[in-house]
Amino acid sequence: MTIVSPSLLSADFGHLADELDMIDRSEADWLHIDVMDGVFVPNISFGFPVLKHVAKLCHKPLDVHMMIVDPERYIDEVKAIGAHIMNVHYEACRHIHRVIQQIRATGMRPAVTLNPGTPVAMLKDIICDIDMVLLMSVNPGFGGQKFIEHTLLKVAELRDLIAESGSAAIIEVDGGVNADTGMRLVEAGADALVAGNYVFSSGNPEETILTLKRL
Repeated sequence: MTIVSPSLLSADFGHLADELDMIDRSEADWLHIDVMDGVFVPNISFGFPVLKHVAKLCHKPLDVHMMIVDPERYIDEVKAIGAHIMNVHYEACRHIHRVIQQIRATGMRPAVTLNPGTPVAMLKDIICDIDMVLLMSVNPGFGGQKFIEHTLLKVAELRDLIAESGSAAIIEVDGGVNADTGMRLVEAGADALVAGNYVFSSGNPEETILTLKRL
């Protein structure tokens, strides 16, 4: 079944405990957490004081997506909240291989994200060192954007790179994911789907999560 990682960014923070309880009850595999700094992306989300409480309330593995400059500065803080995956942007790291090694040394699973304008070929020399690649199917920074269709070709290209290299990395996609785009992404070779608005604005979020898992 498809891995589903609902995005905390779209939750109702006025009722955060209830939202996290729903995630725990659901068939979601992970909780996707977007950390934004207002520099690397044009938005600010939440910092570690909030994430410490989220980690206490949510029992799903945390899929932490660092949408910030120099994310290696916060490897220890991400580890301290008990994150399962630490995901850094290729475009935000001066020495991406070193950052991957630093993440793995903590026991977390290292992942690398590519923005829509960054080609899959940039991963050729590190694909065997990472556990996951996240392809952004919208420009990062805001939820609710329209799905970029070219992502389907990037998923297929990345699937070929993984097969050719012998890498064990899985493919996650974030942005504009719903039942339709999710189905096409899975058919193209995606393993994991991040969904924000589609899940949290649903009349039945748990059922919506299950729908995505069955794709």
